[in-house]
Amino acid sequence: MDTSKGSADSRPDSGAERHVEDAGTVEPPPTADTGDGPRSGWRRFAMDTRPLRRPAYRRLWSSTIVTAVGSQLTAVAVPKQIYDITGSSAWVGYASFAGLLPLVVFALWGGAIADTVDRRKLLLVTNIGIAVTSLLFWIQAVTGLGSVAVLMVLLAVQQAFFGLNSPARQASIARLVPKEELAAANALGSTVMQTGLVAGPLLAGALIPVVGLAELYLIDAVALCATVWAVYRLPALPPLATATAAAGRAGRAGLKGIAEGFRYISLNQVLLLSFLADIIAMVFGMPRALFPQLASQTYAPYGEGLALGLLFAAVPIGAVLGGLMSGTFSRARRHGLMVIVAVVAWGVAITGFGLSANLWVAVAFLAAAGVADMVSMVFRGAILLSAVTDELRGRMQGVFTVVVAGGPRLADVLHGTAGSALGARTAVAGGGLLVVVSMLVLAATMPALRRYSASA
Repeated sequence: MDTSKGSADSRPDSGAERHVEDAGTVEPPPTADTGDGPRSGWRRFAMDTRPLRRPAYRRLWSSTIVTAVGSQLTAVAVPKQIYDITGSSAWVGYASFAGLLPLVVFALWGGAIADTVDRRKLLLVTNIGIAVTSLLFWIQAVTGLGSVAVLMVLLAVQQAFFGLNSPARQASIARLVPKEELAAANALGSTVMQTGLVAGPLLAGALIPVVGLAELYLIDAVALCATVWAVYRLPALPPLATATAAAGRAGRAGLKGIAEGFRYISLNQVLLLSFLADIIAMVFGMPRALFPQLASQTYAPYGEGLALGLLFAAVPIGAVLGGLMSGTFSRARRHGLMVIVAVVAWGVAITGFGLSANLWVAVAFLAAAGVADMVSMVFRGAILLSAVTDELRGRMQGVFTVVVAGGPRLADVLHGTAGSALGARTAVAGGGLLVVVSMLVLAATMPALRRYSASA
C-alpha cells in the first residue's frame, strides 16, 4: 500500500525543479544520467537509487518514509479502538468496508481532478486534510467519546482524502524523473510502503502499552506535518499544454472526465491487461482472510499468536527484501513480460504456502510471494506511467488505486467463503493454482502485454 517551489539547488540535476507557472507550461522530465556505467559485483543486485539524485523526487520519496509508518499507526489504532468499544470483530469488518466506498469514489474523481489542476496544490490540500482527520481521531480518543459512528465517519473522510491524494502523488512521479528511471522510482516508493507495513504495526504494538492508543493518532498527525512541508517544497506541477487542451474538451473534472479515462483503458490493451494481471493475482491469490483460521488450526502447535504475526508479516517482509535487491530487475526493459513472470511466481508461491504444514516453510513461501508482488508492483506502475500521456495519468492512477484497494477486499470474501466450505489450505492452494493458470492463459491469448517494452 498508497503526495514550495524548488530550491535554488545549483547541482547539475536540479533541472528537475525548474518550472514555469504561467500558461500551464512545464519543462519535460529530466533526462537520464549518462555517466552511470554498468554496475558490477554486488551493485548489480542492490537497489537502483538513481531517482534520489533528483531533488524534487527525493523530497516526495522522503515524505513517504514518514507517512508509511505513521499511517500504519492509525491503521492499527482504528480497528483496535472499535474492537475495544464493541467487543465485535464484525464491527471491525464493517468499518473497513465503510472506508472502501469513499476510497473508490474519490480515487476516481481525484484522478480526474489531478489531470486538470496543479498536482502540487492538490497534494497540499489533501495531505492537510488527512492530517486534520488524524487530529480529530486523537481528539475523539482523548475525550473518551466512545462512538463507533464517529470513528466510521472519520475513517470514511480520511479514505476520501487518501483517494484524492494517491492519484496525484503517483502521477507526479513521471514529471520528476526520466522515463528510464520510472521502474527504479517505483521500486523505491514501493519498498518504503512495504517497510511501513512491517514497522508500523510493530511500532504500534510497542507504543500502545507505553503511551496509550490515543497518542498513535497524534503521532500520525505530527508526522503528516513533515509530509506537508516536503510537498510544499516541490516544484509546481500544473497541467502541460496538451493536458490543458484536453481538460477544456472534457469540461470540469467530473463524470465526463472519468468516463474518458475508462474509454482510454478499454482502448489501450497493455494497460487493461496490466490491471487484469493484478486482479487475477489479488482476487484469486490473496489469502489473508484465512490467516486467523490457519494460525488457530494448521499452525497452532507453533503458538497461535506467533503464527498469526508471522503470516501477516511475511509478504511485506518479502516485498521489502525484493525492493532492496531491485537492482536485479529495475533496469529491465520487457516490462510486460516481467509482470507476467511475477504474477505466475506469486501464484506458485501461494500454492506452495497452501500445501505447507510447517509454519517456517509456509512463511518462506509467503516471503517469496512478497518478492514477486514487489516485482509486479514495480513494473505495473512503470507501465502505467510510461504508456500514458500526462493529461491522463491522474485518471489512470485513480483506477489503479481502486484496483489495488478493491482486489484484496474481494479476495477476503472469496477466500473466506471457500475456506469455510473446502478448508483453509485447500482454498489457498486452489487459489494459487487459479492464478498460475489464469495468468498463463491471459498471456497466451493476449500477447500485447508480454510484447510490451519500455523502449517501445
